[in-house]
Amino acid sequence: MARCAEPHPSAAPASGGAHGAPLLHSSAVRGRGNRRCLLIGLAAAVLALAAIALAGALAAPAAVATDFEAKSLAPFLAHPFGTDWMGRDMLARTLAGLSSSLFVGLIAAGVSALIALALASAAALGGPRADAAVSWVIDLVMGLPHIVLLILISYALGKGFWGVTVGVAVTHWPSLARVLRAEIMQARSHPSVALARSLGQGPVRIALTHMVPAVLPQLLVGLVLLFPHAILHEAAVTFLGFGLSPDTPAIGVILSEAMGYLSGGQWWLAVFPGAALAVAVALFERVGSMGRRLVDARTAQE
Repeated sequence: MARCAEPHPSAAPASGGAHGAPLLHSSAVRGRGNRRCLLIGLAAAVLALAAIALAGALAAPAAVATDFEAKSLAPFLAHPFGTDWMGRDMLARTLAGLSSSLFVGLIAAGVSALIALALASAAALGGPRADAAVSWVIDLVMGLPHIVLLILISYALGKGFWGVTVGVAVTHWPSLARVLRAEIMQARSHPSVALARSLGQGPVRIALTHMVPAVLPQLLVGLVLLFPHAILHEAAVTFLGFGLSPDTPAIGVILSEAMGYLSGGQWWLAVFPGAALAVAVALFERVGSMGRRLVDARTAQE
């Protein structure tokens, strides 16, 4: 990344003339180079995540196929991640589990971001009482033990796919709601909003035409940053037995089942799925960090 930030030779200060212009030109060239590097890295991370999701969907049939003649095999060429006690290929199960986690994370993060946007808009545009009510709800949700609340919601909804998805969705919006509330309140003071009010536009139309476009970059970055938290919490709840069903090739299910075989030396049952989950979460975190730097004019020029 440091190499991308180096200015082009043509941006070097020239002798004579004003000294400020070459410096400004060098800063502009360096800023364009940084944004280009951020975009390339962002595209590469998104493509890697899309490849993981596609590979998981293609590996779904192989993830549940059993072969008792090849059970409990250590990693080798035919099975790079080894096999489990039923002869199922751990590479296929890991990819299918990551695909399931990505799907849950996508739905949960999307719903959570919409909840954050709706409550932030109500707080910023609904008056002091609405702002106080939303702030109280945010403080209440953030004050509760996160994983305990998620487990209770998932258990109350019957666990499974929808239980854990709804649980993750309704517990991950408070931090993003606070950020969006501050952004909407800042956009509310823009002269175009005052002009729209003087022309008789209602609060809903003002929110849709002026507020949402102003906070859209922050909303998208917040949505991406919600993904790693949603994936990790889904895996944690499933690992504890309150998430996806045991017959689903999910990372939490795989790690939970592997606990009974680690004492027998079958380390690959937990190491490779855990490492794959960590890599996927790190990629999501990287995408979110790059997106945040792109929408921030100050960090995009550094």
